[in-house]
Amino acid sequence: MPEIDLAEPWQYSLSIPHDPRAVTVCRRTLRLVLTLHGLIRLADTAELLATELISNAALHTEGPALLRVRWSTGVLRIGAWDANPEPPELPGTLSCLTDAESGRGLALVRACADLWGGQPLASNRGKYVRCELAAA
Repeated sequence: MPEIDLAEPWQYSLSIPHDPRAVTVCRRTLRLVLTLHGLIRLADTAELLATELISNAALHTEGPALLRVRWSTGVLRIGAWDANPEPPELPGTLSCLTDAESGRGLALVRACADLWGGQPLASNRGKYVRCELAAA
């Protein structure tokens, strides 16, 4: 097997339909990509983050979504686009959500990611929510 160069940047995008199976497809695809790039140590947290971002996209929109994963300068960036331009609700802390049956997704992202955020796109073209994981 060829040696993996972790300094080399890369990017993958996965377009997904509005389908509940899309979350599983994204999670498994992300694990495979990270394994092939020698970043398996990030896979568990990255899967959790991607799952929450894509689940929100599937839950709050009627249309397709997109998962984008980028690696550059020792940072894994995970983002989800969806067609709903409404910004995501700001999460509370995990401790205040322990009894909640839903609504914990972005609080998990906030707790597990090194950096996260989201913004609507120009011309009402949806929104992009992203997070970062440092490989340290």
